[in-house]
Amino acid sequence: MGRITETVKVLIIINVLFFAGTLFLGDRAYQLLSLYFIKNENFQLWQIVSHMFMHGGVMHILFNMYALWAFGSPIENYLGKNKFIFFYFSAGIGAAIIHTLVNYFAYQSGFNSLLEAGMTPEAIQTMLNTGKYDTSILNNVSKDTLQTMFEAFNTPAVGASGAIYGVLVAFAMLFPNVSLFLLFVPVPIKAKYFIPVLIGIDLFSGFTGYSLFGGGIAHFAHVGGALFGFIMMWYWKKNLFNQNRWD
Repeated sequence: MGRITETVKVLIIINVLFFAGTLFLGDRAYQLLSLYFIKNENFQLWQIVSHMFMHGGVMHILFNMYALWAFGSPIENYLGKNKFIFFYFSAGIGAAIIHTLVNYFAYQSGFNSLLEAGMTPEAIQTMLNTGKYDTSILNNVSKDTLQTMFEAFNTPAVGASGAIYGVLVAFAMLFPNVSLFLLFVPVPIKAKYFIPVLIGIDLFSGFTGYSLFGGGIAHFAHVGGALFGFIMMWYWKKNLFNQNRWD
C-alpha cells in the first residue's frame, strides 16, 4: 500500500473525469453510461464497461478510488500492467453479469406471477414504464414482488465496486497475512479474514435485503466481482505465474 502505480493512476484519473462530467451533464450522462437492465429501453451494450466509471456521489467515488489505490497498486506491482488491466476489467464485467442475472431472475419471477394473475405482457410493460398499477392486482401478487421487479427493471447500476471487489480478493490471496487498519474497526485485521467477512456481509444483504451499509447497493455485483476475481487469481496462481506469458 505504497506508491501509486501507473495503471491505477490512469484508472483513477478516468473515474474522476467521468464523475466531473456527470456534474455538468447530469441525468443524461447516467442514462447513457450506467448499467441498465437488458430489457430496459435505456440498455446499451457499452454500459457493461462504462458503468465501472460512473459513481453516484462524492463518498461513493472517494471510497472506491481509495480502495483502488490502496489495494490495486500492490496487485499491479505483483501482476504487471497487462495482467492487472485484464484482471480489473474482467472482474468488473463479471460483476455486471452476475448483477444482471440476479435482476433477470427477479424480473422474470414477477413477470410470470403477473401473467398468472391475468395481466397481459403489454400491461406489464406499461406498469414497469410508469410505476402505476391497479391495486386489485395485490390480491394475487405481493407488493414486495412488484417492488423487486420494478427495481430490477428500472434501477441502473454504477460504480467500480465490482472490479474493486475482485482486486480485494486478489489481495487476500496474494497477501493473506497483511494486517489492515480500518477506520471503523479499532484493531488490525489480516486480509485473509477481513475480505471473506466483507463478501459474506454482501451475500447476507443480497439474500435478506437488509443492508448494513445503507440502501442502493448492488450487493450481488460485489459478489460477482469477487467471484470472478477469485477464479482468475486461482487459475493464475496454479498455471501462469512465473511463465511470463503476458508481460
